[in-house]
Amino acid sequence: MKLWLPLLFCMVYGSAFAQQKEVTGIVFDKENKVRIARVNVRNNTSGQSVYNTIKGEFTINANLGDVLIFGKADHHSDTITVKNYAPLAVYMKATAIQLKEVTIRDSVLNPQRRYLATKGEYGKIYGSLANQDLLSIGQGGVGFSIDALYNMFSRSGKNAEHLKEIIDRDYRQSVIDYRFNKSFVAGITFLKDPDLTDFMFKYRPSYYMVTTANEYEFVAYVRTSLRRYKRNPKAFELAPLPTQYINIK
Repeated sequence: MKLWLPLLFCMVYGSAFAQQKEVTGIVFDKENKVRIARVNVRNNTSGQSVYNTIKGEFTINANLGDVLIFGKADHHSDTITVKNYAPLAVYMKATAIQLKEVTIRDSVLNPQRRYLATKGEYGKIYGSLANQDLLSIGQGGVGFSIDALYNMFSRSGKNAEHLKEIIDRDYRQSVIDYRFNKSFVAGITFLKDPDLTDFMFKYRPSYYMVTTANEYEFVAYVRTSLRRYKRNPKAFELAPLPTQYINIK
């Protein structure tokens, strides 16, 4: 009788193992309903353990009645009992509290906002007179615009145009400063003052470069300039001022 016990155990165990089928499903975040990956799926009955894919999908062997435990470091564990072999949709709750989105508005205006604010303060030089065409079309036909002529040739008109050029030039320089700043450059070059300031002065990018280059191109420009700077730190240095002698009688 004892000889039949091992054989009977193997037959029962083998029969139970043969009944196992694949259980498939997808794991979602309960709050935002997006798929989550790297979830450990463990059959607590058989001891089998797998990870789901980057698409949130999983496949594991299980019998009806087996208990599946889903675990992830930043989510609460979830437990499901296999009742049938239909695909499962598992929703796990995040352990962290989901805060509402908050928009932080910096107190320092970026170049575009400063430029628009300045244009608003000096509205007259950016108003209709500053952009008016020399030719005007009226009931009497085509003629010269008196306002446009005055704005072009009068002293106040010339001063306004000169001020506009200064504001536009300052805006372009502030755009460069906004992107080519010490924090950004130091993070790429690991330079420290006074070398950092010296490097930024000598290899300051153009307005066109700053406004057209993508992030990869801009970082590549800084790194290429750094290699040139290290090869010849004295390049692009200004000539020393000539010594001036004053004769005091």
